[in-house]
Amino acid sequence: MMRYLPLHFDLKDRTVLVVGGGELARRKIALVLKTGARVELIAPEIKPELLEILKGHRIHQRKYEADIMGTQALVIAATDSSAVNADVSRDARSIGIPVNVVDAPDLSTVIFPAIIDRDPMVISVGSAASSPVMTRYIRQLIEQHLPDGLSRVASFLGSRRDRLKAAMPDIEQRRRRTEFFVESPGYTAAENGDEETAERYLFDAETVADEAMTTGEVYVVGAGPGNPDLLTLRALQLMQRANIVLYDNLVSPAVLDRVRRDATLEFVGKRSGYKSTSQEDINDLLVRLAKEGNRVLRLKGGDPFIFGRGGEEITALIHNEIHFEVVPGITAATGCAAYAGIPLTHRDLSQSVRFVTGHPKDGKVNLPWTEFVHEQETIVFYMGLGGLATICQQLISHGRRHETPVAIISKGTTPDQRVLKGTLETMPGLVARTQIQSPTLIIVGDVINFAGA
Repeated sequence: MMRYLPLHFDLKDRTVLVVGGGELARRKIALVLKTGARVELIAPEIKPELLEILKGHRIHQRKYEADIMGTQALVIAATDSSAVNADVSRDARSIGIPVNVVDAPDLSTVIFPAIIDRDPMVISVGSAASSPVMTRYIRQLIEQHLPDGLSRVASFLGSRRDRLKAAMPDIEQRRRRTEFFVESPGYTAAENGDEETAERYLFDAETVADEAMTTGEVYVVGAGPGNPDLLTLRALQLMQRANIVLYDNLVSPAVLDRVRRDATLEFVGKRSGYKSTSQEDINDLLVRLAKEGNRVLRLKGGDPFIFGRGGEEITALIHNEIHFEVVPGITAATGCAAYAGIPLTHRDLSQSVRFVTGHPKDGKVNLPWTEFVHEQETIVFYMGLGGLATICQQLISHGRRHETPVAIISKGTTPDQRVLKGTLETMPGLVARTQIQSPTLIIVGDVINFAGA
């Protein structure tokens, strides 16, 4: 049986009586003030901070007495005296005013839920006062999937409601149009504050005449270095929105588990023994799927704009007038180095850091080696395992010390992470003996030994 009926009170310009002048009262007052309510406060001792934020409201600096109660919309008892709280509860109940006693559900006729505020959207979570910790946990789970832009979408639709009713008197027609809008690029436009584009999807009959031919959108999202807990909130939100996912080899299974369950997954990366999907084919696929009306998630390991070819993909989308959004990810250099306890820069050891792709082309690693000789610069090589011997030999021959520290991080940030440390002289032999596995990241510089110093 549902003991509490969740209701949303309209307290604007109505009076809320708060009994108590300490920290408990301050927390409740901060929440009540967001509703536009008038606060009436009574307590013998009142925090100076409360006196400041309640300027213009009614304040009684004296002990609570029942005669203060009578016309308020809500009463909150927030004192450290159980006797006073019980008196407040009894007095409010006797005249039918809703009352909340902090941390005393048996004395309350209303309880405060955990609140997710995306005004004008407000979502409340309660556990009938049985488990505040679980209430906060559920709120946290919901928060992850609700972008701040949700408030802009709700405000946009609310401000156009009368206009939409005038254009479409039939309630069923309005419902279908709004449902279409929520599934269209217009939603993302409203979320990002582009009201002109959003209005086109909501009102333009030509735009929505043939919904099957409406162009979808593409989300180019960085999946980070492998640990799903390092995904950004925006990445998680779009992973739940997309209905088709194109992913790379560097996207871990744990990250893919966070994708919407009914989404279609399509691998477009490079794996040993499999035919690779060319970048041109990926670009064409993104455009085609979006033109078919899909919400396409292009999920890329690390950050899409750091050795991820994200720039090439959005160029194709721009040329074809496809709406897109780019979400940065934690790139392998920062994520793996942090998990290995290696600072990429350090005031005493390294004043700069350089990211380099070490992937051999036609069996050769062609790089501007003369630029890599500065002792106080950290160099991070992506995709360099296959050319490791060449990298070490070239750095030495161009001036780096033989004993320059080197670290190779395998499967960084995941439970299978492994860190191998050596020098430019010893690392090729260490790798040959240990058979360290890809994906790997190579870091060169004196910062390697910082954690063990």
